[in-house]
Order: sequence, then structure tokens, then C-alpha cells
Amino acid sequence: MNDDVSATNTVKTLNCNGKPFVIDRPLVMGIVNVTPDSFYDGGRYTTESAILKRCEDIVEEGGDIIDIGAVSSRPGASDVGVDEELRRLDHALELVRKHFPEKTISVDTYRADVARAAVENYGVDIINDVSAGTIDERMFETVATLNVPYILSHIKGTPATMQNAPFYENIMENLIQYFLEHLHQLRSLGVKDIIIDPGFGFGKTLEHNYEILRKLSDIKIFDLPVLVGVSRKRMIYSLLETDADNALNGTTVANALSLIGGADILRVHDVKEAVECIKIVQTWRRFAKPEPSSLVRVFRAVS
Repeated sequence: MNDDVSATNTVKTLNCNGKPFVIDRPLVMGIVNVTPDSFYDGGRYTTESAILKRCEDIVEEGGDIIDIGAVSSRPGASDVGVDEELRRLDHALELVRKHFPEKTISVDTYRADVARAAVENYGVDIINDVSAGTIDERMFETVATLNVPYILSHIKGTPATMQNAPFYENIMENLIQYFLEHLHQLRSLGVKDIIIDPGFGFGKTLEHNYEILRKLSDIKIFDLPVLVGVSRKRMIYSLLETDADNALNGTTVANALSLIGGADILRVHDVKEAVECIKIVQTWRRFAKPEPSSLVRVFRAVS
């Protein structure tokens, strides 16, 4: 991060299939994994009642986006066929669209066919691709036809291989170059509405993750919304010598540092805590002025 530790968020407006999606404050994306094997909540949201309860909680706790994923992207996760991914998503998206028709929905997928089906059949608003089009080479061309924002994530390898001794000469230089190249590809196809995700935990060591967190504001050079997803990840619980179930406090600290670094969207399992974190950081920013406080002025006057 640069010397300005109170990086602010400028207003950004994206086009969600003809509807404006305004980011004028940090937003919260609540995770709904309709999978049996996700690293933290696998198997919790596979029934109709559980999916609806989870989405109700996200909405009631102040979440702005519901992010639905049907394939785990945890390190070493096994592959799931496209038919099974679509079956899981169809079940969840039909429920969510029926009960929360106005809510912004993103789908977490790296498959072009799944992205197209989600947008065309259920009016999904955002495509969240952890692979940046590296797993399905048709993804960028598909996104260019869908007219919805695309979350461009950094990853090294695939979910099955990404944690096999990842190495970088300079992690931040690698991220900047990676985004430059992929943004050029997307823009050459006409994709304008892009959100950047540095991909915490996706092909990175603990040291890599914390260097990115420290220098997150460097990614703001692209003048695009930045999404951060550190919720209950290994970078938190391994450092604290605990597990994902006990990583909420660490997640909140990391989310606060992300907001200070300029994050526009927090992707989380715990919506209420993230909303509270944003409120505190936003209030702190109002008082983070360069001029000395009144106490300092009094001290200077009498000394």
C-alpha cells in the first residue's frame, strides 16, 4: 500500500444488462455455495429451505450482492461436470429469482456455457470467474455478448494445481502485468464493465497474500472496482493457528485493511460483520484528515 492509508472509493457505475449498478460505497457480496465440498460451508446450502434461509440472511443483514457458486474452487478441489454444475445452479437460481427478484445476483463459474445460461435464463447480473478465462477459452468472447459486468480474478494455475509451490519474482509486478494483458483482451472484445479481484489464496503463499493486502491500493491504478475475498481463508486461519470455523475475527481485521487499501466489494461468508466493518472504516475515514487534532494544536500553543 502507498503512504496514503485512507485510500477512498470513487463512484463507479456499471451496466448490468441495461440496468445501472452503482458502486458509491463499499459493497458486501454474500456467498452462497450450493456445493457439497466448499472449504468452509460445503453441504450447508443444498436444500431449498437452506438456500432460501441463507439468502434471506444476506438480505436482512445488509448484503448488496448474492454470489452463488455450484463448483468448489478450494485448493485441490475435484472437478464437477458442466451438467451437474448447471443442475445445481438451476435449482438455486430459480429459487432466488422467485423470492428476491430485485436483488443483484452474481454467479461464480469459470465455464462459458454456465455463464450464458445463468444470464439468459435467470437474468444474473454479474459473472464471477476465478480463472480469468484461462480454464474455458470461450469465456471472454461469451462475456462480451452478455452485457453484464465480469469479475476478472488473478490465479496461477487451476484450483487443482494452484497451491503447488507458487513462485513469483515480484508478486505485485506480476499482478499488474497480468491485469494489463487480460484487460486488453477483454476490451478488444468490447467488454467495458470489469471488476478486478487480486485472487487471495489462488496460487499464492501466505507471504504473497499479505504483500498484496499491504499494497492493495496499487491495483487502483486501473480505475476499476476492486473486489476482495479473504473470508475465512487459509491465509487467516493458518497464520492464527486455528481453522476456518474460528477465523471470523481475523477475517474482519483483513476486511478492514482491505477497505483502507481501497476495496470496493467484500466477498464474505459473514455479512453482518462485514457491514459493521464497513461502517466503522467509513466513519474513521471521515476523521482521517491531515490537519492536527485540536489537542495537538493546544499542546503546540502552550509548549
